[in-house]
Amino acid sequence: MKLPAHLVFAALLALPLTTMTGTAIAAESAYSHGHELHGTMELNQGQKWETDAPLRQGMGALHQIVSAGLDGAHANALKSDDYKKMSGEIMTQFTYIVENCKLEPEADAQLHILLGNISQGVNVIEGKVSGEQPVDGLIKMAQALNSYGSYFNHPNWESFDVSH
Repeated sequence: MKLPAHLVFAALLALPLTTMTGTAIAAESAYSHGHELHGTMELNQGQKWETDAPLRQGMGALHQIVSAGLDGAHANALKSDDYKKMSGEIMTQFTYIVENCKLEPEADAQLHILLGNISQGVNVIEGKVSGEQPVDGLIKMAQALNSYGSYFNHPNWESFDVSH
């Protein structure tokens, strides 16, 4: 049986990410159901949080997926099946990050906030948020990825222009 992506996201966010010290942190808000998540992103005493290779790999792949999606949306070339495929690709990377990323507890907590924001974008892409179009979900994802670049140390990270 294939579970809907939002249920898988909820289950993954409810699970702690393993940290470098071997302890774990649970997400303050496992899933928001379209409401604001608890907590706001914060820097590490004015510095970006350190990342590990699995996080950089997964986030880099998410960046490519969203970039291609935005290009397709701007060209008015995306169909319902394209958004569905994109959602599956995003879910694959999301799962990879949750299963493989190992950060210190404070960075881990920040990552949970970010992953919650990404899951909100996926809900919109999948048509689960009334009044919003799938392209709005891509923009939410781009904004979340911009936050990642602002709060996490990922060399050569490029932000999206979401001003238009």
